[in-house]
Amino acid sequence: MRDMVKVILQLYPMLRAKDEEERGKLRPVGRNAERFQEFVAGLPYIAEAVDDLGLWGISSIEHHFHSEGYEVGPNPAIIATHLAGLTKRVRVGQLGFTMSAQSPLRVAEDAALIDHLTRGRCFVGFSRGYQSRWTNILGQHLGAKATLSPDGFSEARKAMLSDAQLKAEYESDRANRDIFEEQVDMVLEAWTRDLINHYSARWQIPFPYAEGIDWGMSEVTRHLGAEGEIGPDGRVHGVSVCPAPYTKPHPPVFVASNASQQTIEYAGDKGFIPAYFSSIKTAARFGAAYVDHAAKAGRKYELGQNQALVRWTQIGPTTEAARRAIADYDVEIYKNLYQPLTPSMPFRVEDPVQSVLDSGLFSAGTVEEVRDDFVSQWKALPAEYVVLIYHYSQMPKEAVVKNLEEFMGKVKPDLDELTDYGSGGRVDEP
Repeated sequence: MRDMVKVILQLYPMLRAKDEEERGKLRPVGRNAERFQEFVAGLPYIAEAVDDLGLWGISSIEHHFHSEGYEVGPNPAIIATHLAGLTKRVRVGQLGFTMSAQSPLRVAEDAALIDHLTRGRCFVGFSRGYQSRWTNILGQHLGAKATLSPDGFSEARKAMLSDAQLKAEYESDRANRDIFEEQVDMVLEAWTRDLINHYSARWQIPFPYAEGIDWGMSEVTRHLGAEGEIGPDGRVHGVSVCPAPYTKPHPPVFVASNASQQTIEYAGDKGFIPAYFSSIKTAARFGAAYVDHAAKAGRKYELGQNQALVRWTQIGPTTEAARRAIADYDVEIYKNLYQPLTPSMPFRVEDPVQSVLDSGLFSAGTVEEVRDDFVSQWKALPAEYVVLIYHYSQMPKEAVVKNLEEFMGKVKPDLDELTDYGSGGRVDEP
């Protein structure tokens, strides 16, 4: 029996409120300890179910300062560590560390620690940062600002911008990408090299780079530390990031992607797993581009292999019940969070549930209807991974688990049949 599709549960920490009126009365609900404790208290129930159902992974996000209570996920490494202690089989990770607002050496250390605590039951995700309120603040010392790739702008949105404004959008996007790529490279170096030194406009390792660091233990480090850590002048001229990961050369790496083919090509170059937060039409186009670009780097993948499709789902006993679940657990968040921050996503006040479905990112209905929808999408892109997002704890833990039971038992088997990549397999494992 094939077991090809690897399912990841992605938890978006959405603090519960009955409706917008209650959310307003509790403002700022993001700091409401009782409601955040509801999120924490239900994690063992979800983690046990994920383990028992045989999911490949469970992860969370990095977002900061969400006073509205919509995405209260300031440290996905801590959440992953907690989930690791609650599980025995499933991999734990993040989708992901926002590298335009992170210290790459701290990320390397945190991920390596999780990898050891789980004895390799770990994966790592990286993202670029699209929310200005916190990316601009936490990334200020790097010169980072939040960005959405202008490649994904609708023609109507582009028409609203002057040539100078559109140029500025591309320049901002390029700056964010440069910071992201440099920081990810630093993480990889920290994972795979005993000694690293680095000089750029943003980082000097050591600091100051040319003079090195006066180090009282220099003679001890010269004999017991990493080779080359101490230069002929007796000063520190490189550092060794400890520990190295348990997994060699490092855990699997995912990269979040929305609308930029540059991100897909970058992932192909590195052998990273792109996670497509996009419609199936865009994802299928990206999937083909990923395969082609990876081949140029000597990495042979079939269409969909080493790639992830990201979807929100609501499975109900009837179509109407599934649509009610979207109304109860997803519409407010879509209307107040996703759509304002991603203007290309549709929203119509007269039919908010259908607006959510028209985004191309959600699937809802009976298990048969959801299965047929996913099968149709897998025929266009037979992805090796599927990331299922739920707005827990706005959505009760029991409803999350019920959805996972239905998906694993009645949707995934049909997807497995569409993802047999043949006997050749991949050339390189991430």
